Amino acid sequence: MEKKRNSFSGSVGFVLAAAGSAVGLGNIWRFPYLAAKDGGGLFLVIYLVLALTFGFTMLVTEVAIGRKTKQSPLTAYAKIHPKFRWIGLFACLVPFMIMPYYCAIGGWVLKYAAVFLVGNGTAAAEDGFFTGFITSQYEPIVMAILFTAATIFVVYRGVDKGIERISKILMPILFLLILGIAIFALTIHKGDVTGLDGLKVFVIPSIKGMSAGDILIVVMDAMGQLFYSISVAMGIMVAYGSYLRDEDNLMRSVNQIELFDTVVAFLAGVMIIPAVLVFMGPEGMTSGPGLMFIALPKVFAEMGVVGRIVGVAFFIMVLFAALTSSISILEAVVSSFMDYFKISRRRATVIEGAIAMVIAVVVCLGYNKFYFEVTLPNHVVGQILDIMDYVSNNILMPVVAIGTCFLIGWAVGPKTVIEEATKTGEKFGRRRLYHVMIRYVAPVLLLFLLLKSLGIINL
Repeated sequence: MEKKRNSFSGSVGFVLAAAGSAVGLGNIWRFPYLAAKDGGGLFLVIYLVLALTFGFTMLVTEVAIGRKTKQSPLTAYAKIHPKFRWIGLFACLVPFMIMPYYCAIGGWVLKYAAVFLVGNGTAAAEDGFFTGFITSQYEPIVMAILFTAATIFVVYRGVDKGIERISKILMPILFLLILGIAIFALTIHKGDVTGLDGLKVFVIPSIKGMSAGDILIVVMDAMGQLFYSISVAMGIMVAYGSYLRDEDNLMRSVNQIELFDTVVAFLAGVMIIPAVLVFMGPEGMTSGPGLMFIALPKVFAEMGVVGRIVGVAFFIMVLFAALTSSISILEAVVSSFMDYFKISRRRATVIEGAIAMVIAVVVCLGYNKFYFEVTLPNHVVGQILDIMDYVSNNILMPVVAIGTCFLIGWAVGPKTVIEEATKTGEKFGRRRLYHVMIRYVAPVLLLFLLLKSLGIINL
């Protein structure tokens, strides 16, 4: 299989594809909410510090594991050390679980993009529109299937002709749309409140009345957000790393991914927080679907004619972000199937695509035919989608990351990653930091995050 393995045509294709994976729904509907909730600039500073330390450590580790082994997540870890084969299983299980419900949400984005494109954005702003849509029996399923089919089409075409080519088209457009909407958000006003007032809330640190425990919560929120943002602990960066050519500069690529993701996450905050605060006040800053599908359409409606144009640009941007992320999620599973079962890309894509599509239908039916409620250990009351999200993001991902830290930090040693990352003569600029993070700091932070997710530690 190694001789036939696809690869990116160069580091630019790799960086854009990896950045496309990183820039997803988590950046757009979770980052701004957490920043607004966790003291604005305080969250930004902590997030930036963690991105340059914890994020860098996990990102360079996974990309190096992928390139060194030339294997997908399911088989790569065993090649590094046979006793750590279990990490590969978990790292493959994460995207396998995420793919169906991500495609269900992608269907929601597709619906809203279509609604705004046909000039019916005011209907989307009405109370009950979102609930009415996701609880309807057939439309969410149709939209989810269309979104999944688009993802399958790209992955089916391969690394260079599919993933890389679409990333080179969508990512520049995505970035320009985010930048344009962010700049526009700073110019809006309602009464005495302006977009710049919202920007101050976002960037100026606020620790008034915060205890040490509150700051610890901000740290945990920022670290949890990093999982969403840089696509670590879900097999994606191992898979993409396996397609990175030996002659490409790994360190420079990782630094570029870090930079791109952080800039986009920041711009997402600039794009959303000022607009919501101007038109809806602090109570409008909710998390998840409530922000994107309920609060923001109301904001666009308040803007009048301009809001219709901004709404179209926004949901097209979100659709592109969701698609580039879903492509990477599917690829992590497809590459694993190819390497483990020794089957062709086309066969692996069709099999996993069909499985994901069927489960996505079940997720959609979780809001009508299969509706039920359950209280999760993190005190969230959820349905099928929320359960899958909780297990994959709150349990499996920290476990994968902890296992990776012990594998590289202690079992085989940090030199395994450092030598792979510098084999073409690059400098490993944060070598000492990497040693300390992979061996001591990251495992402790991750264990704390896992215990918090399980409800064992309550903050």
